[in-house]
Formats: sequence, structure tokens, C-alpha cells
Amino acid sequence: MLKLSAAWLRVALLCALLAAGGAASSKQAAILVFGDSLSAEYGLPRDTGWVRLLSDRLAREAAQYSVVNASISGETTSGGRTRLPQLLQQHRPAIVVLQLGANDGLRGLSLAAMRENLSAMTGASRAAGARVLLIGMRIPPNYGREYAERFGGIYAQIARDEKAALVPFLLEGFADDLEYFQPDRVHPTERAQPRMLENVWPKLAPLLRPRPR
Repeated sequence: MLKLSAAWLRVALLCALLAAGGAASSKQAAILVFGDSLSAEYGLPRDTGWVRLLSDRLAREAAQYSVVNASISGETTSGGRTRLPQLLQQHRPAIVVLQLGANDGLRGLSLAAMRENLSAMTGASRAAGARVLLIGMRIPPNYGREYAERFGGIYAQIARDEKAALVPFLLEGFADDLEYFQPDRVHPTERAQPRMLENVWPKLAPLLRPRPR
């Protein structure tokens, strides 16, 4: 009976240690990356996109954050606005990285609707207790100078209005260099992913602080 009790004690102790480890992991604050194909590793080998590189960097720097990549290729701001509330409730993120709008622009969709959708998602994220990093995009000039300028200006306007951090342009520094793009000339290659992260990191790093209690 004594040996049996000792064995059960060891099992109980092991279970307690495993539970403690799980509890520690659950205390990691979540970063929700909510984007389109530029964040969803379109056309890339698995786990080579900038979002995965972000997760690896956070692990190296001992930052207590987990990264949830909820990006979907082809996503528009309208689709994102529909999906976001459930994700906010599920993951309760400390930070939301909002990378949407490119497909709205490339499809020539209403810029007024795009602005409203991005503003609503930014506001909903902040209302849920998350800090927001808005990632800006630009569209090619063949869509017309006025449309392109209005499109690019939306991100800065929302960042001001909603008090969100802003990456002005995800592809800054290489957008005109076809060596960094897949044959479709739209989606960046694996080689471009570290540069995308370097565009994001300086604006994201200041947000990596404990969530207020």
C-alpha cells in the first residue's frame, strides 16, 4: 500500500507540474495578426513568412507574447470586419496588427467603405482592450493618381483618428524591385519577408508592454 501511495504521489506531482507549465503558457499575451495574402504566406514555403519571423524574434528576445496569424489570402476589409469580433473574443489579444486594404484597392472597391471598415476594426480592437498597429499599403499608379493618393492617405487618417500606431508601407524599400516578388509581381518572395518584418518591428516594439490590470 505504501509503494502504491508513493507511485500515485509521483503521478500527482507530475500532473501538477504539467498544469503549472500550461498555466504559464496561457499567461502569454497574444498578438493577433489580421491580414491578407501578404501575411498569409501566399506562394511561400510554410513557416517562412514575416509573421512567423516575428514569432521567432519574439521567442529569441524572451518577449512574453504568442502570435496568432488569422490572415486569409484574398481578404478584404469587409470580410475582415465580419470575422474580427469572434477572433477578439476567442484570443483576447493584447495587440492587433491590422494589415488589410490591399485587395480593396486592387479591386477598385469603394474607398469610403474601406475607410469605414478599417476604422470600425481599429475601434473594435481598442474597445476589446488591444493596442492596434495599422499597416499601410499603396497601390500601383495605373489605378489613377487621385485614387492611389486617396487610398494611401486612408491609413494615416485612421491612425490619427483612432490613435493607432502606423507602419506607413509594408513594402517600403523594395516595392519597385521585381527581384523581391513572385512571378505575379504582387506577392513578395521568401527573400522579402525579413525586410517586411524590419518595416513592422520598429512600430510594433513600443507596443510590447504589459497589459494594464
